Amino acid sequence: MAALSLAENSRIARFNLQNSLLSRQKISLLSWTILQHSRNDNAYSMPSATPEVFAASGLTNLGNTCFMNSILQCLSHTRLLLEFCINGDYKADVNRANSCMKGALISAYAKLMESISRGSELVSPNEFKSQIARFANRFVGYSQHDAEEFLIYLLEGLHEDLNRTDRETMKRSNSFDSSDLDHLSPSVQALELWNRYTERENSKIVDIFMGCVRSSLTCTNCGNTNHSFEPFLDLSLPIPLTSAQVDLEECLKLFALEETLDGDEMPMCSVCNNRQKFKKTLKIQKFPQILILHLKRFRMDHDRWTKLSTFVNCPIAAFDLTKFSADENAAAAVYDLYAVSNHSGSPSSGHYTATAKNPYTMEWNCFNDSRVSSISRSRVCSADAYILFYEISETTCSRL
Repeated sequence: MAALSLAENSRIARFNLQNSLLSRQKISLLSWTILQHSRNDNAYSMPSATPEVFAASGLTNLGNTCFMNSILQCLSHTRLLLEFCINGDYKADVNRANSCMKGALISAYAKLMESISRGSELVSPNEFKSQIARFANRFVGYSQHDAEEFLIYLLEGLHEDLNRTDRETMKRSNSFDSSDLDHLSPSVQALELWNRYTERENSKIVDIFMGCVRSSLTCTNCGNTNHSFEPFLDLSLPIPLTSAQVDLEECLKLFALEETLDGDEMPMCSVCNNRQKFKKTLKIQKFPQILILHLKRFRMDHDRWTKLSTFVNCPIAAFDLTKFSADENAAAAVYDLYAVSNHSGSPSSGHYTATAKNPYTMEWNCFNDSRVSSISRSRVCSADAYILFYEISETTCSRL
């Protein structure tokens, strides 16, 4: 398993966290994030370096690799990661000691990003395909795969190649006893656990993409509340079945909806010393720089996969997610959409494309493997939208 310890088909990783207690002061959500990453290139500062040229480039379909091309186009328009690669900054972070790929995956990825950024009419991802197949052998050959699954494996692989943690730290046990934190506020607990986590898992991928969810369980009998914290590379959102069109915020509300744990699901209450009914809530403890939202369009129904074709109305700009913050005193978390991975067709015979905004010209393009065409802002969102890529707005960063 890759260094992020994500379960093979898991949508949210579990914390495996290390090391020392920081200040017990109350820190607002985004301020905490800036504090955490100020040690690592201040990932929350918008990049200043600009490539001499960044033009739309098509990608060769190597044989049912539209899922890969769609994700690569979305990530190539992720400015923080793009400039980290094409400026050569990644070379200083390559972890040849602990990574199973010894830097081969990030090198192939960076080379591909350089080719794309030059605006070549058509770019072949063949060399990169060979390296991702070495990292995750499920991508050997030319079978169709789920784009979200590929995205998580790719980010895991890049993280492993770029993990700044040295060999001695990696050898330490990643288990910990958090009972000494129970007397602290949930926000301070989360800050401490995040600090321990990044002692072991510390890369540009974590800086840019990793967020954290707070899960709270409250006993309905005694009122005791326990908190756990889960890092995520993306959030998988259920789609309401109420109508043919919903707003993205409705999906987030359904994700965060209070759940009752009863019957066989009743947890043990440490205060009541018995199994009790609990209320479970989810809130976002740490918002990442890049927030990836995966719409759960596919589901198993009577032993076969079906697809929801609901149109999800996705805000293009100024998408305010502050209400989903676990910290009531948090600074505003406002995001702008910049890329979408689309899936058309059925679960068994579908096709992936991408829609993305040039990070320098702000023009939108549609990417259908080798074909590239301009697209109006009004057509960015469609019923085919599957994975949404949001970046935190520069307005939000400038207020902090």
